[in-house]
Formats: sequence, structure tokens, C-alpha cells
Amino acid sequence: MSEARHPNAPEWYRAALDVPRSDETIEVAGAPIHYLAWGERARQGIVFVHGGGAHAHWWTHVAARYAGRYRVAAIDLSGHGDSGSRDRYSLEGWTNEVMAVAKDAGMSEKPVVVGHSMGGFVTIATSALHPDALAGVIVCDSPISAPDPEIDAHRMGAAFGKPRAYASRSEAIERFRTVPAQEHYLDYVMADVGYHSLRETPEGWRWKFDHRAFTAFDENPRVAARPYLPPGASCCGVRTRDRECRGLYVRLDGARESGHRNSACRAPFDARPTPFPDLGDQLAARGLGSLGAQAATSLGV
Repeated sequence: MSEARHPNAPEWYRAALDVPRSDETIEVAGAPIHYLAWGERARQGIVFVHGGGAHAHWWTHVAARYAGRYRVAAIDLSGHGDSGSRDRYSLEGWTNEVMAVAKDAGMSEKPVVVGHSMGGFVTIATSALHPDALAGVIVCDSPISAPDPEIDAHRMGAAFGKPRAYASRSEAIERFRTVPAQEHYLDYVMADVGYHSLRETPEGWRWKFDHRAFTAFDENPRVAARPYLPPGASCCGVRTRDRECRGLYVRLDGARESGHRNSACRAPFDARPTPFPDLGDQLAARGLGSLGAQAATSLGV
């Protein structure tokens, strides 16, 4: 029986959720860091990094489709998902978690790190602090020259505040929303991501994220991220149906980036079955050869 919770989930999505995976945990600087893992160990690796207030399962239907050729991991950053919390969060601390997961997952070569939204800031910092340990990075919808919607929502008190408790999981899921709101959603993705966003506590059902995680961006997040950009890197603007976004692909050798196209700010929930249509091309550009394109084809991108 498929893991998909929505009755209208298409076959490609059900197949992605049915790809075998494991739940893994490693301790990093005193906090348990959880991640999902697919594919055989000792392969070229890909690490997926979620956005603010999100978790590893936002990537499940994307990451799982690369398991036939790569060792794939999707991390829960500290303060998110099923990972532990900290008294203080920082970009540097999250980069150490990304690298620890890549090592613990048993990736045979230098991995490619893929980050979305706030996770893109973490990915940029990882590329700067650990340049010799990565094959490359791909950054999706992480605004370097415009406010990040998740961080802005937290600052304005519109979202990601101290979470309330709900009487039931179903009641909480009814309140599940993305930041920013989108014109188009995939209901079957929303159903599964919302389900994995909650944990039961003595007070009721609560969102898993630690609202204090956004203290990593007490300063302007654009200022926080820009110092990590390598010489020669720049930002390529793209526009989607929902709002203007910024895409960035940073090459670790200092060459200029190549902007990725056709993305969406909440790509996992976009109405298209191909939320990252050029991810395979970008993987191939980082030395993964035809494997990146073939994996992308299996994903439908």
C-alpha cells in the first residue's frame, strides 16, 4: 500500500514515496540531527536542504527519484523536523550539520548540496566554509537581493511564532499553510508534508519547528548570506506565476554562476509535476555526467 495519504495522488508521486528509505540520526555539536536516506551507500551523493520552518519530507517526492543512481540524503536542520533543538542557531552551525550528514550517509565522493529558500542560505554558506569537500551546490529560490518570505513573515509576526497546540492532528493540518501563499498547490503533497510537520505533545499537536531557529537571522538575511558568495558569483533573477524570485547556482571554482530557470518559490507545492525542471542539468554541470540527466528524466524533469 502506498504511503501517499491523498486519494488523488498520481502514480509517479506514489512511486516516489514507495522508494525504500531509512531514518538516520547523528549527533552534531550536542544535538541529534535526523535525516532521510535513499540509495546504496558508497555512491556519489546528493544532500537536500529544506527551507525555514520546513523539514526533510518536503523533499521526499523529489529526492527519492534519484535513489537509483545516487546516495541521497534529506536533512532535518536543527530546530526543524525530527532533529533536536539548540539554544542558539547559526548558518555556520547548520553547515556543519549538512557536512556531518553527508559523511554519515556514506557518500563515496564529494556530494552536491541542493538548498531551497532559507536552505539556500545554508547551502551558500556550506560552499564557502567547506569548498574542498563539495562537488558543487544548487540553490533554489533563495533571495540574495530581496527579502526572504519565511524570515520576513517571522519578523512581522505573520508566521513561525511560538506554536500553539491543537486538539488533533487533523485540526492542525487544516491550518497548514505555506509562506508565502501560493496560487497553485498540489493537494497530495500538502497532505503528506502537513502530516510530517506535526508531533504530539502532552498539550496537544504542535508544529515541529522551533520558532527560535529564525534567530540565526537576527541581522538582515541578505547581509548574512552575501559574505559567503565566492568571487565572481552573481544572482540571476527569475519570475514565476506567484511572485518574483531569485535563483542562484554557485560554482565552487569561483567562476560565474549559471542561473536556473522555471522554478517556483514553493516548488514542492507548485501545480506542475516538474518543480525543478533543470536540476538534472545542473547536476550534470557539476561533473555527474549523464547520470544527472538520466535521474532527472526518471523524476520527470
